[in-house]
Amino acid sequence: MWNKPIATTGGTKTMTAVVQECYGAEPEAVLRTAQLLRPCIGPDEVLVRVHASSVDRGTWHLMAGLPYAVRPVSGLRRPKLPNPGRNIAGVVEGVGPDVTGFAPGDEVYGTADAAFAEYAAARPDRIAPKPTGLTFEEAATVPVSALTALQAVRDKGRVREGQQVLITGAAGGVGTFAVQIAHAFGARVTAVASTPKLDAVEALGADRVIDYTREDFLAAPRRYDAIIDIAGSRRLRDLRRALTPRGRLVITGGETKGRWLGGTDRQLRAQMVSPFTGQHLGTFIASEHADGLRDLTVLIDMGTLSPVVDRVYTLAETAAAVRHLLDGRVMGKLALALPAE
Repeated sequence: MWNKPIATTGGTKTMTAVVQECYGAEPEAVLRTAQLLRPCIGPDEVLVRVHASSVDRGTWHLMAGLPYAVRPVSGLRRPKLPNPGRNIAGVVEGVGPDVTGFAPGDEVYGTADAAFAEYAAARPDRIAPKPTGLTFEEAATVPVSALTALQAVRDKGRVREGQQVLITGAAGGVGTFAVQIAHAFGARVTAVASTPKLDAVEALGADRVIDYTREDFLAAPRRYDAIIDIAGSRRLRDLRRALTPRGRLVITGGETKGRWLGGTDRQLRAQMVSPFTGQHLGTFIASEHADGLRDLTVLIDMGTLSPVVDRVYTLAETAAAVRHLLDGRVMGKLALALPAE
């Protein structure tokens, strides 16, 4: 079990961190800052001085413990970790004796447990050198969301040049990366978003934008080689009708208020139907690994992929950042900046 909040004493290595002692759907009720002991790294771990982190939809799921399907990982009765943060960007403070490839002073980004803190223990296979052209705040918005987008578009959607691709939830954290990646691969991208975000999504490389508040994006006769369904809740049969006979549907989101499955029933049905049709229907759990981060860095360094940062909060404002995310008005990502020592 993680260390309880402690009083700061002289000589004790402590840090400021977000703490969460119980599950709850309202961030203001369960997230606060406190002083904790800095993490002790194992022989195969890296200690990172975190300069920035970010929030995403997974933050809320880990915070709320919903749907219940997440609790075997996050903790059955209460959170296993002090906070639900996953994304980090910062500087290596120390390395275990079995670690190669990283040294104190290196600027890195990636994922780690309990990332809403001034220090985090990370696995070397889940971090990579930070893109030199990004600030820490920008870099911290990349790992979870951009890895999900890359794997959805490239690995599961198998998007290639000249294909017609539909992306729902195109203005969100994963969506803004998915639009750019599909465009970089040479696809003709149709992006679905709300009225205030259409121009921004088009600027990311979308060839066509659809305002879902005014138009049924599945009603047109257009057929797509791939649909990346990030924020949709449309029925599986409606999505299938918009696919070509050998098209690929990748469901990466679609939230409901179901406490047990939380909307994942569509994903389960897609996987059950897929073997009986020429279309490929499915979902996936994104893998967090350094190889993917390095692939993203290549795209970032080429200038074909850029994080869209809606707003930067302080660590003490983490609950407000999660609330902003839940309100549904975010364009791109929300970052958390940590004070320099």
